[in-house]
Amino acid sequence: MQFEDFWYVVALSRELCVGAVLSRTVLDEWLVIFRGADGKPVALRDRCLHRHSRLSTGKVYQGILQCSYHGWQYDQTGQVVAVPAEGDRLLACDSRQAKAYATCEQDGYVYVRLAEQPQDVFTPFAMPHYGEPGWASVRVINRFRNNVTNCVENFIDIPHTVFVHPGIFRKSQRKQLMMKVERSQGAVYVEYANETTNLGWWTRFLNPEGNSVKHCDRFYMPNVTCVNYHMRENRQLYITSQSIPETQVSTLVYTDVTYNYGFWTKLAYPFVRWTTQKIIDQDIQVLNTQGEVLEKYGTQFSHTPADTIHNFVESIQATIAAGNDPRLLADKSVNVTFWV
Repeated sequence: MQFEDFWYVVALSRELCVGAVLSRTVLDEWLVIFRGADGKPVALRDRCLHRHSRLSTGKVYQGILQCSYHGWQYDQTGQVVAVPAEGDRLLACDSRQAKAYATCEQDGYVYVRLAEQPQDVFTPFAMPHYGEPGWASVRVINRFRNNVTNCVENFIDIPHTVFVHPGIFRKSQRKQLMMKVERSQGAVYVEYANETTNLGWWTRFLNPEGNSVKHCDRFYMPNVTCVNYHMRENRQLYITSQSIPETQVSTLVYTDVTYNYGFWTKLAYPFVRWTTQKIIDQDIQVLNTQGEVLEKYGTQFSHTPADTIHNFVESIQATIAAGNDPRLLADKSVNVTFWV
């Protein structure tokens, strides 16, 4: 197994309108993204075969991508279909072809897979309740100067929230919480206990009675986290993040906050969006700072039991990096007590 076997978001479907040409980077590979003549997404290596200009600086007309340097034209398979300097002499059997990658479209996202022959068949993560009646989704995109593992830890780590997001998303109450962390089948499952009212600004709205909150977090290899809060029947919230590894030190994150607040669902949209971006901005700052330190001093972390999530995620990532299947790792389950 390798990271190239999986599907990665490269664009929003609405972003990739007819005639649009997008430049993306996934796993250090430069990509040009556009729609072919049939309207389906196309992903080619972002390099012209002629003089190695970047194809993403070119234009698309009727599904044909033209390089901006000497005008070489490529179809949706990467085949060179015209060379202006050659006039009509280009043969139909011309073998020059840019490297093309598999694409698909799901839940308003465009995905790419870099492996030509994946070692296993995976599908993109299905976004919870996307487009369902009664549910709304806030979708934001942000870049972090850090790697996927550290982004993933941040997105499903509770202890940092009282220091990075005080008041907005929890405050320090020195309350004892418990979590059960499991690693199984290339995923990490976390179930929390004893959570009630420490939900920041939205506490009175989300859980005014102070009932016990059902809170679970998930990590799905190699780059998806899904956080779920279930306060009561018409107060449910999912925060799903897809962390796209651009390079070793740059991660582009597509975040969906999908919620059902009953009558308030539509009215809450601007507030949910503002709060989401405010929290992410704070995470960007702390993760960028961490990234700078990692570049200088390396990754020799000091761990506590509350860091079990990170350790499990890291073990899965390291297994893929070694070319092995994390689903073959031994199942583990740990109960952890911590204070927030």
